Order: sequence, then C-alpha cells, then structure tokens
Amino acid sequence: MICLSKSFSVGYIQMCLDTFNFGRTEVIDNTLNPDFVRKFIMDYFFEERENLRFDFYDVDSKSPNLSKHDFLGQMFCTLGEIVGSQGSRLEKPIVGIPGKKCGTVIVTAEELGCCRDSVLMQFCANKLDKKDFFGKSDPFLVFHRSNEDGSFTICHKTEVVKNTLNPVWQAFKISVRALCNGDYDRTIKVEVYDWDRDGSHDFIGEFTTSYRELSRGQSQFNVYEVINPKKKGKKKKYVNSGTVSKYILLNLILALTGNPSQPTSLHYMNPYQLNAYGMALKAVGEIIQDYDSDKMFPALGFGARLPPDGRVSHEFALNGNPQNPYCHGIDGVMEAYYRSLKSVQLYGPTNFAPVINHVARYAASVKDGSQYFVLLIITDGVISDMAQTKESIVNASKLPMSIIIVGVGPAEFDAMEELDGDVVRISSRGKFAERDIVQFVPFRDYIDRSGNHVLSMARLAKDVLAEIPEQFLSYMRVRGIKPSPAPPPYTPPIHVLQTQI
Repeated sequence: MICLSKSFSVGYIQMCLDTFNFGRTEVIDNTLNPDFVRKFIMDYFFEERENLRFDFYDVDSKSPNLSKHDFLGQMFCTLGEIVGSQGSRLEKPIVGIPGKKCGTVIVTAEELGCCRDSVLMQFCANKLDKKDFFGKSDPFLVFHRSNEDGSFTICHKTEVVKNTLNPVWQAFKISVRALCNGDYDRTIKVEVYDWDRDGSHDFIGEFTTSYRELSRGQSQFNVYEVINPKKKGKKKKYVNSGTVSKYILLNLILALTGNPSQPTSLHYMNPYQLNAYGMALKAVGEIIQDYDSDKMFPALGFGARLPPDGRVSHEFALNGNPQNPYCHGIDGVMEAYYRSLKSVQLYGPTNFAPVINHVARYAASVKDGSQYFVLLIITDGVISDMAQTKESIVNASKLPMSIIIVGVGPAEFDAMEELDGDVVRISSRGKFAERDIVQFVPFRDYIDRSGNHVLSMARLAKDVLAEIPEQFLSYMRVRGIKPSPAPPPYTPPIHVLQTQI
C-alpha cells in the first residue's frame, strides 16, 4: 500500500502534502512489484512548490492504523518534478531504512481532460485457456490506457471469477477520464489473467481497443480475440486463447400522452424549440438507442381520439400504421410524434395499463435473455387506472423489461412515486413485484433556470437511465442467463494494431 501526503503512503502506498494526508492506494497481495490502480487528482500550480511524500507499507492486517503495518520506506519529491520529468514520468529510489535498498517507485502524471462522462460496461469471455492443473482458470481483466510515450497505465481491474473458462464479470462503472482521459481513440489494452493465491498470476492473453470501439459496438456485441504473443510465436496453428465480449441488447419502446394548438400546451409545436415532450424524448432516446441493434422503435400514443370515427385509444401507433408501428431511430419517432399531433385529438383519461401490457406481451415471448425491453412513458396527466397499472407492473416484473416514466408539466405526480417502488416495493392483490423495474422523474426538476435546454436534457437522461443497467442485470441473474456464444471474432482496425506496435 502507498500513502500519499500532500506536504504521499507496497503492499500499500500513502501519499502526503506537507502535513496533509492526501490518500492511500489499494492493497495488492503477495507481490514485490505492485501496479496500483487508484489515481490521485491534484491541483497543479506552476508557480508554487508542492512537496509530496510517498510512504510505503507492507500490510499485515485490516487495521487502518499505519503503526500496525511494516514500514518499507518513503520517497520525497515535488509535484513539479513529476510534471517536468520526461513524459511526466518520475523514477526515484525509496529511502528511509538505513543500510537497506528499499526499491524504486515510478510516478506518472497527466493533465486531466474536461470530460466528466462515466460509462457502465460489462464483459464476458468464451473458451479461455485452462491454466490450473486442478480445475480450470480463475480469470480477471486488467485495463490499461496508453500514454504519449508508448507506455501503459493501469486504470481498472475486474473481480476474479473462480473456476471457469467462460466467465461473466460484474458490470462496472468507470469515468471516461480514467479510461482514456476523454480521448476516444486512445489505445486501451486489456490483459486477461488467471488468478493465483501467491500473486504470480498466469498471463492468458491480451487485446487492444478504444473507447470509441467500445461505445460503438460490433452489432450488439463487441468481441475481441485474446492473444498470447508467446504462444502465437511458438505454435503455427495457434488461433487465440479465447474471446472477450462486451454486450447489452435493449429494445426501446416509447409511449406518449397528453392540445398542441395553444402555446400554453406542453404539446405546442414551437417552430424554434422542442416542447417538453420532445426534449424528454430526445434526451432519453438518443442515449438508449445506442444499445438497440436495429434502431427500429415501436412508438405508441395513448389517450387520444383517432380518425375517422373518433374512438378513444390507449395504445395507437404514432406513425398511423398499427400493423407496423416501428420508426427508424429517435428522429423517426420525433417525426411520427409531431405528425400524429396533426391527425389525432388528444383526450383523457390517462391509462398506463394498456401500453404496459402491450410491451409485456412482446417481452413474454423472448425470456431467454436475447432481448431486453425498455418502455419509455412520457405523460402530463395524473394516472387514472392505478390499480390496473400496479397489477401490470407486478406481472411485468418477471419479464425482461424496464419502465421509465417522465412526468412533464405542473401536475401532481404523487402516484408515480408509488409506482417507482424505490421506498416500498410495488404490490397488487397481495402479490409483490419480483424486482424493481420502474424509474420515475418529474421533468420540471431538470429545467435549467438559465434556459440551457441541452443541460436540462443531459441531466434528465443521466437520472432516468441510472437504474436500467442494474434492472437488466437483476433479470439475467435471477434467471441464471449468461451471454450467448460469441459471433465470429472481431478484428480490430489496422490503425489500432499500428498504435500497439
């Protein structure tokens, strides 16, 4: 462990500034050559001298008290020394124990980009090499980002999955700055290891990618061949040491409700800016559409009189085609929405159950994990069929689907909080929902007072989508569903290989 003091502390490092204890790294077991994942973010002032001290400890227990652990030495420097070194990479000897060589420490620095995004990813592997004599392998992944001097800096480790050649690692959230410092094309190297208790983890293989590749996906999958250079050099028939996949497949289904002719209407078609419905739809849809494989979205309206007879419907196709309600992309949904405002007469009450049941019928037909449905409901009305809606949600909680509800306008949405189920799990007729599948937010809470609609949409999308990954994973875990066999191996573009060389 290293402890860093800002006036810095293997096994463990502490970092200190003057007399201020700045932070500690994680503990790495059974190694004399640790590569620490945790980073320290510090303000750098060219005109000031910022003294740092790195203290090194061998951890003997879980006690946070440093006196309970073996002191291994320390290193003194300034932040300016690190930044001013070639490649902002400083290597200095560890001192502090008379007559003993305590090793060396390498510290690197990089100016942080302004990107504040985070990404949620999950990986699985298929047919990894067997490394253990008794059993299979205990694989884990190590992510490194490339530096300007061609070296790599570790930025994330997954957990170890025991005794399997086809692991599914837990989803993890990481800042884009940590992964690539906001440079979407920066090379990311991922190493695959077989964990050993003594710390001498066996190298299985590696692959390279970039954040742009990871975020774009190869169809619904990102698949990479795991290559062990030594094995490849020795065996002529060597193909790979397995494959690693990044996966998620979601279907987005949208439902809208709510007089578009008056400027006071939430549906008002302002030629200069989006209305509240349009902003909510675009904010959420543009993010989640990246996870839909064909970008074709069934878009439904509810609470309207339909031509030519004026019948009231709570599940009509926005594009006017009930046999094929699909729209191409979120732009297609927006076009269908604005076109429907000219042809239908919006009409109460506000019933949710019909459209939830509509989506549930689709979800019930594909419970093998190959598809997952997300229903986005945008509404300005107080719900009129509460009992039926609760029953629909309880039934849908067993299916591969989630429901996002965005409330627009000044109405009271107290009933929506009950549907959300974050405090008390929703129930109907004495039967509780198997899992939480509803996320509700009132759009008015996200309106930026300065009139910055881009900021409003970004904040809305972040909050309404925050629970989707865990809801998706909870369904897969409860059903014991693992990723399907990988499609043909993905071959990285030539420029990625050139960067690696």
